[in-house]
Amino acid sequence: METENRELLVKGARVFGIALVEQHVEAFDHYLRQLLKWNEKINLTAIRSEKGIVLKHFLDSLSLFPHLPAISSLLDVGSGAGFPGIPLKMIQPSLKVILIDSVRKKIDFQKHVIRTLGLKGIEAIHGRVQDQQVLADLGGRFDAITARAFSDLEALLLLSYPLLKKGGILLAMKGEEIERLSFIEKARYRLQRSVRFYLPFSSIKRSILLFEKE
Repeated sequence: METENRELLVKGARVFGIALVEQHVEAFDHYLRQLLKWNEKINLTAIRSEKGIVLKHFLDSLSLFPHLPAISSLLDVGSGAGFPGIPLKMIQPSLKVILIDSVRKKIDFQKHVIRTLGLKGIEAIHGRVQDQQVLADLGGRFDAITARAFSDLEALLLLSYPLLKKGGILLAMKGEEIERLSFIEKARYRLQRSVRFYLPFSSIKRSILLFEKE
């Protein structure tokens, strides 16, 4: 990773209250290099520059950190190339993380990164949250669920409900307007807050909606 991108990672993480040490930076560097290498053969991400990956994948993932309560278990739905679940695990080793995605090749990549980084207490599962076996295995287990690429917010709320513990938090990383959330009561969630911000040192707007399971 080029020096300027290392500095962007460290300074950007600091904006979210995260103090990265050299060991963290080396781990993110490994993750970035593996992503670029695998992306030559498998379509893991449309972002192909170091800076773009640091900003739009790594720092975007770490932006959840200030909004996570004192949780011990996290489910990352539609985890793609491992975002945001793997970066959050990298900075919070005690966190138990499950990644789930319907694309086998993306799960293969996640498993490769997990293995080569030596991460423990994290698992990548091939499947969908609506699969009966997934519901049977994971139902009611999680303090928090994250989703970055789920297109239908109402469907996400309904599908994630049986997987969360009572009082658990769903963090939806998308820009839905509050006026469009009239279905919350039906989904048995309470909107805690909506957070809008810019990714560090950029003009890229982001939005996080935090829902609590009632």
